[in-house]
Amino acid sequence: MQDWDVIVVGAGNAAFCAGLAARETAARVLVLERAPQEESGGNSRFTAGAMRVAYNGVEDLRRLMPDLTDDEVARTDFGTYTEEQFLDDMGRITQYRCDPDLTEILVKRSFETLLWMRAKGVRFAPIWGRQAFKVDGKFKFWGGLTVEAWGGGPGLVEALTAAARKNGIEIWYSSPAMALIHDDAGVRGVRVRREGKTVEVRAKTVVLAGGGFQASPEWRARYLGPGWDLAKVRGTRFNTGDVIRMALDAGAAAAGHWSGCHAVGWERNAPEFGDLAVGDAFQKHSYPFGIMLNATGRRFVDEGADFRNYTYAKYGRVILEQPGQFAWQIFDARVKHLLRDEYKIKQVTRRVANTLEALVLQLDDVDAAAALVEIQRYNAAVRTEIPFNPTVKDGRCAQGLAVPKSNWANVLDAPPFEAYAVTCGITFTFGGLRINTDAQVISTEGTPIPGLYAAGELVGGIFYFNYAGGSGLTNGSVFGRIAGTNAARGGR
Repeated sequence: MQDWDVIVVGAGNAAFCAGLAARETAARVLVLERAPQEESGGNSRFTAGAMRVAYNGVEDLRRLMPDLTDDEVARTDFGTYTEEQFLDDMGRITQYRCDPDLTEILVKRSFETLLWMRAKGVRFAPIWGRQAFKVDGKFKFWGGLTVEAWGGGPGLVEALTAAARKNGIEIWYSSPAMALIHDDAGVRGVRVRREGKTVEVRAKTVVLAGGGFQASPEWRARYLGPGWDLAKVRGTRFNTGDVIRMALDAGAAAAGHWSGCHAVGWERNAPEFGDLAVGDAFQKHSYPFGIMLNATGRRFVDEGADFRNYTYAKYGRVILEQPGQFAWQIFDARVKHLLRDEYKIKQVTRRVANTLEALVLQLDDVDAAAALVEIQRYNAAVRTEIPFNPTVKDGRCAQGLAVPKSNWANVLDAPPFEAYAVTCGITFTFGGLRINTDAQVISTEGTPIPGLYAAGELVGGIFYFNYAGGSGLTNGSVFGRIAGTNAARGGR
């Protein structure tokens, strides 16, 4: 039996932020990671590293990214993304169901938390390739998302791991937490499976940051509904809900949208779980500039309803609901330069043809005749007199269709034509544990469980129905820091 001040369950972004914050005042901090070291980092390692943050202009960004040169600033319109805009986006995207107190903390502490992470050794950079288009010779950022961790998700995990080691935090890999040790006075530690043996590790406080339940097909079918067991998993195979179950077994209250999740368009022939060699590149997020067809050859969603940042996390569910759980994204040569780098990887299901008639015949499992009619119907409906502008919601629409397209509608008439097969890739689940603004886990009786804190994907109440790109990592960082700080104080 060993004694610690704070034990953190998990080794991703939220977990390491908790550990680093705890270590500022606590002497002995232990991080438990279920995965082996080469697969460690949870879902954080599989992300592109984008972090949504409120900022009032380029001077704020230069505090986060001192590497920005005067030339880069001169040729870029970074705009602003105020706390009010961030709050409005969170409310609108979640249909105003997000917990107002937690969401306000997420937004108002986003900038200071990233500054704190930078002080710990995490570097940030502008998201040039994915969030900025060149307009009249100047890069313009769009969609409220400007900052990413240097090196993406893998770079973020590596930087946080290095910071943890530098600060004397002990990390146990291949050590899954099995259960919380608790009594009438609260949580006392964790039962851990390590090197083939179950051991008890005691601590004054425990922080849970072990992810959602998206890697369990059984839990997905149980909570998300029929068909969700067929979804691909974008990230780690280790987030199976075990840490949530541990807390529920100890009397924690459930909260949030248990039948909801973040799910995107994902390479149809991707493996069952995320591939660290490919990372986030199985995603296919340039659909606003083309159209999507299902097996019946029909469009089924407004590809241009909003910026990609505000629709991609809900469109995976819509694809899963289509016959055969797949769709084809179709583009022409006019927009090829706008396609993200993920369309260029080797592991992609891609079809190319010089005519639409030839293209539809190559779309596996699709009614080709119906698809051609659908494309022609769409082409005839595009309001070509409205200027196309990828950096704003340009109102260039396709009207009079069963499913309209609200923005960025272009006639598909410039060969060669390209099509990409996608299915549903689930990122993380929205349901989880109830916490208060101090990141204390709340019991089913409505009171904090002494000694127990939580942060990251396993917390419920912040995301409903949909998701604003980059807010997940920021959420994990903000509440990870809060959880670690308060856990180090003892919190009983």
